[in-house]
Amino acid sequence: MILVDTSVWIHILKDKDGKMVQAFRKKTASEIIVFSRFIQIELLQGAKDEFEWKRLDDYLSSQYYLEANENTWRHAARIYFELRKSGITVSSTIDCCIACIAMEAKALLLHRDHDFEKIAGIRPLTNEFFDPLYTQN
Repeated sequence: MILVDTSVWIHILKDKDGKMVQAFRKKTASEIIVFSRFIQIELLQGAKDEFEWKRLDDYLSSQYYLEANENTWRHAARIYFELRKSGITVSSTIDCCIACIAMEAKALLLHRDHDFEKIAGIRPLTNEFFDPLYTQN
């Protein structure tokens, strides 16, 4: 199971030459792709117009979601706190929440956001920076 972060979806949606989409399909061919509600929010808030909003909303409403539980919020806050205490800054608490959701579900987090690598430095987050130029699978 692969939780695909917004940072990957944005590149897929903007892919003009198809290289990102092709590499993504190759990487995820035999896997279940899942979303979190945070990714849903981030994608929808980035829609450029009503037509794009409608297309994204239709697509996203038919996808599988990993949901947060009552412990997710505290664990995400703890990650942010521990990173800050160590002098490491992440750009968003949302990234901490997404990381927690991935860890709770034991899902691979596929991303293009270095904040997740920082989080993996203090937590057992299974993650992969998706770069189609270097993807081996």
